[in-house]
Amino acid sequence: MTPRPSVRFSRAPVQLECETCGASLRVEADQRTAACPYCASPSVVERPPSNDRPSPHFVLGFAMARESAQGAVAAWLGKRSLFVQSSVKRGTIDAIRGVYTPAYLYSAMAQTRYAAQIGENYQETETYTTTDDKGNTVTRTRVVTRTEHRHLEGQRATYVMDVLVVASRAVQNAELEALEPFDLRTMRRYTPAVLSGWVAEEPTLTQAECYALARREALEKIGRDLQGFMPGDSHHGLTHETRLDQETLELIYVPLWVLAIRHDPRKPPFRVLINGQTGAIHGKAPLSWVKIALAVLLAILLLAAPFVLAAARDRDPAERRGVARPPAPAAAPAPAERARPGGSRPTPTGGAR
Repeated sequence: MTPRPSVRFSRAPVQLECETCGASLRVEADQRTAACPYCASPSVVERPPSNDRPSPHFVLGFAMARESAQGAVAAWLGKRSLFVQSSVKRGTIDAIRGVYTPAYLYSAMAQTRYAAQIGENYQETETYTTTDDKGNTVTRTRVVTRTEHRHLEGQRATYVMDVLVVASRAVQNAELEALEPFDLRTMRRYTPAVLSGWVAEEPTLTQAECYALARREALEKIGRDLQGFMPGDSHHGLTHETRLDQETLELIYVPLWVLAIRHDPRKPPFRVLINGQTGAIHGKAPLSWVKIALAVLLAILLLAAPFVLAAARDRDPAERRGVARPPAPAAAPAPAERARPGGSRPTPTGGAR
């Protein structure tokens, strides 16, 4: 039988007594849950709500088991790009935890004024002259498409719903966006029992910071929607200004598997996050700068190769083939010694007589 979680109310760090074995537990101010290290009995701390830490409204439960998360990460590691460090693909899971991460659901009414140049296409037949195959000038017709532009201004009222932003400093909002979407149809009202046995964090971002994140996402979404809302066949120069009213933030806990991947005993592990509902994975495996440098060098060589070959072809043909040098003139033979008149021989200058 699963131990029933004990519930305490506090805003500061809490010293609890385990209701099962009596051990003393300390729950930090930014944590909502704890487990007894002796008997594994769960405890949930319910702190009084404040401006930056309101009471939770909803919870999204885990739909992915621990074993499935481990298998998904192992497959993910094996598919990393060529430029990650070679040890990454042989990495092992150093730690895995299921964490209920605080986030906010943002909703608002949006009043938008917009202006744009709208293009509408129409077709007409035009006459033109050309030359046929025989060289004769002929007159022909063709159908051409032209665009007429007109200025458009207007207002649009929309309801922005379910913009999800993180409320934890431990997880970046961009990381949460990479793991979306979550299936909000399965969310249920918060009760302490849902978090029992899991790691759950209190919001560590202020509501002002979360409002800023949510408004930025909402305005980006409104801008994307306006692109598709514009009439006509094309448009350009779209500008818009939006006022957000009736804003609400509702605290929700979303399920994340948090894994530490050890790939080199000399280096710290890197973190991988998994959507506990859908299994979507986000992580930044460390890159190998040696591989990147070699790839850049290879790309430079491939780009430079055509220019080097072209320069070689443009060299002087005589310089490339080599010009045959004429043979050096032969040395003139020594003049033959002429005989004296009378056939007498020259008197030797040395030797015996």
